[in-house]
Amino acid sequence: MLSRLAYFEIHATEPERLIDFYTRLFGWRFEKFDQPRDYWKIVSGPGQRAGINGGLTTRPGTSPLRMQAFNAFVCIMMVDTLEVALEQVIALGGKIVEQQMPVPGVGSLSYAQDPDGNVFGLMQTGEDVL
Repeated sequence: MLSRLAYFEIHATEPERLIDFYTRLFGWRFEKFDQPRDYWKIVSGPGQRAGINGGLTTRPGTSPLRMQAFNAFVCIMMVDTLEVALEQVIALGGKIVEQQMPVPGVGSLSYAQDPDGNVFGLMQTGEDVL
């Protein structure tokens, strides 16, 4: 059976702190969802554009440690200009985990961390990125 990724979740120590970060970085919209715990639905873009939506919720454990191996799926967001996105990450209180690297035949990829320590990827497509 083949399965396709349908939804993603970001876990955070204080979810409300990350709403501004992701809204300003990617233009995502957050809608409070009536749950027994703090939960926001993430609308990552218009319905006619390819992609998936997700959720933001309270982390059910401890925050990730620096340089700790990934213990979850890492989502990679497509961006128009990688350099601009990396500058925004820093300006919004995030960190760059891995600098720009070429992905042959695809473009350029970098990994960043949000202010709560969650790692995500940023990719710009195109052969002439680096």
